[in-house]
Amino acid sequence: MRHLTKGRVLVLVGLLIALALVGGGRWVNANKIGGQGPAEPFRIAGNFYYVGATDVSAFLITGPEGHVVLDAGYPTTARLIMASIAKLGFDIKDVKMLLNSEPHADHGGGLTVLQQASGAQLWASDASADSLAAGGDDADAMLPLRALLWIGVLGYPPPRVDHRFKDGDTIRVGPIALTAHVTAGHTRGCTSWSFPVRDGDRVLNVVSACDMGVLATSTYPEQAADRERSLRVLRSLPADIWVTAHARWWGRYRKFIASSTAKNPVDPFIDPEGYRAFIDAAEAELRSGKVH
Repeated sequence: MRHLTKGRVLVLVGLLIALALVGGGRWVNANKIGGQGPAEPFRIAGNFYYVGATDVSAFLITGPEGHVVLDAGYPTTARLIMASIAKLGFDIKDVKMLLNSEPHADHGGGLTVLQQASGAQLWASDASADSLAAGGDDADAMLPLRALLWIGVLGYPPPRVDHRFKDGDTIRVGPIALTAHVTAGHTRGCTSWSFPVRDGDRVLNVVSACDMGVLATSTYPEQAADRERSLRVLRSLPADIWVTAHARWWGRYRKFIASSTAKNPVDPFIDPEGYRAFIDAAEAELRSGKVH
C-alpha cells in the first residue's frame, strides 16, 4: 500500500471534518427544541385551546366532525403538542386539518410529525406550501442558510401539502370555519386567521396574527409594500381574543394565570387593546426599518 502524501492526508482530514460537521449539524437540527419546554394546556374560550410549548404556540379547535390544529412548533416539540391534546381529553387521530401561520422551522417543523400521527390534511397558502413541501427552503432566504438546508444541517422533514388556499378563503371542518388572511411580510405566504368561538351566549371574534417582523436573513423587494397591506388587513379584523405564533407576544402565561381566578375564565383573554398595541408595534418597526 502506498503511503499517503501530506496533501492527501490533509484532504482526507478535511473531508472527515466536513462529514462530522454535517452529521453533527443534522443531529442537532433533528433534536432542536429552541429552548422550548412543556406548557400546561388550557381552554382559551369555547372550543379553542392552547396546546403549544412555553413560547412556540400551537392551538386546537375542536368540533363534532373533527378537530383543527394551528401551527406545529419544531419537529421535536410536536410531541409536546400531542401530549397536550391528550391531556385535554382529545385524540390526535380526531384531528382532521392542520393549518400553519408560516413555514419557518419553529412553526412548520412539526407538521410532518402531527400529520403522520393524525392522518390530517394540511392546508397552506401558495407561497407557504412551496416552502413547507421543501422542508423549510425559502427562495428569499440568504444563500448560506439555503445551502445548509440543502445538505441537511437545517430544515425539517417536509410534510405533505394536501390543499392550497387563496387569500380570503374560508376553510371548514363541520361547523368550524376559519378565514385565511395572507398577511405577507415576514414571509411571502405568512397567514393570519380569523374565526368565531362561542362563550355561553356570546360569540367572540378570534384573530391569530402572523408575525409582522422582518428577519435580516430573509428579505425580498416587495416586502415593505406587503407589510403595509398586511397591517391594514390586521387593523380591519375585529378581535376580541388575539394570539400569535409566539406565546410571549400575546401574554399566554399572564392570561392563563389570571383566568384561574377570574369569575369568567375567558375574560382575561379578551384583549382588543393588546391586539391594537401589537399592530402599532409592528407598524413602528416598519417605519424605523428595524430587522431581527
